[in-house]
Amino acid sequence: MSRYFTPALSALEPYVPGEQLRRDDLVKLNANENPYPPAPGVAAAVAATVSGLRLYSDLTERTLRQAIADQVSLPMECILCGNGSDENLLLAIRAFCDEHTPLAFADITYSFYPVLCQLLGVPATVLPVEEDFTLDLTKYYGLGQTIVIANPNAPTSLLAPVAAIEEVVRRNPDNIVIVDEAYVDFAGEGASCLPLVTRYDNLVVVRTFSKSRSLAGARLGFCAAAPALIADMDRVKFSYSPYNINSMSEAAGAAAMKDDAYFRKTVAAICRTRDDAARKLRDRGFRVLDSATNFLFATTDAMPCRDIFLRLRERGVLIRHFSAPRIDNWLRITVGTPEQMARFFTELDDILRPGR
Repeated sequence: MSRYFTPALSALEPYVPGEQLRRDDLVKLNANENPYPPAPGVAAAVAATVSGLRLYSDLTERTLRQAIADQVSLPMECILCGNGSDENLLLAIRAFCDEHTPLAFADITYSFYPVLCQLLGVPATVLPVEEDFTLDLTKYYGLGQTIVIANPNAPTSLLAPVAAIEEVVRRNPDNIVIVDEAYVDFAGEGASCLPLVTRYDNLVVVRTFSKSRSLAGARLGFCAAAPALIADMDRVKFSYSPYNINSMSEAAGAAAMKDDAYFRKTVAAICRTRDDAARKLRDRGFRVLDSATNFLFATTDAMPCRDIFLRLRERGVLIRHFSAPRIDNWLRITVGTPEQMARFFTELDDILRPGR
């Protein structure tokens, strides 16, 4: 870092995203991206914006917000859009945390939460997950702090019931509860807390287009909350990035959100491949957690997981290995197409073959 970097941020540990290698034969199963292309209407919708790119994008994102509202059955006033779910998380934490109001989250969860706390000068309260990686949500009752819960959790892939999340919201009436639902579309019907938004004035639900809508490169997400909370976050947004959604991303998001049939088709395909891959890993002696996401969290005693990760990488198959305590012998494997998963298993079997 330079000598001009502010001392307050000199100890900042940035979030480490999945590796972004570029090679022709690469099978990329490390960043939880969708293996299928965006909905068919997305390309035309983006192309139609080109003539208007000389103008600023719509400050209100009305077209996109309305498309989202229609799909999730909420008033448009309950929707705020951001650059991926990460920006919505930043807006919520900036709006509802400060040096006197910490952010509470699990020790094994999305690693962007502690980064945001460091960046924004927000104290963190870290609550350990159980030995089986589940969340004991009673630990979150009456904390007197802002809370963020990833559900399904990452990287563990585990889902908590909506009723259990609702009880956390109910038991913290004077504090905000943020539910990060980046992967919930892969968890089946009734897994989302979005229906609770109109019942509680202290709930923020964060969603992304990066996973189930195949728009990771568009950097697009949204959150849903009571209109007063949306106004709070809008106030923060307008203080630093009022035109945060560009015209092309807005058009892409609206087109993707409107094509419900394509969305359901690709999500179902990923879930079928996920369940098949989990079975095949278990047949090979892996312990695999029950996934409600588009990835699998797995471990084995056959070989150190870091070695598996490195050997697969040499063969052009990228998965994810974490060095954090308690999960340093686990792997996170994004669910790809059946063809990509076949390549993964071919290389994995060769690596694990006795004598290799």
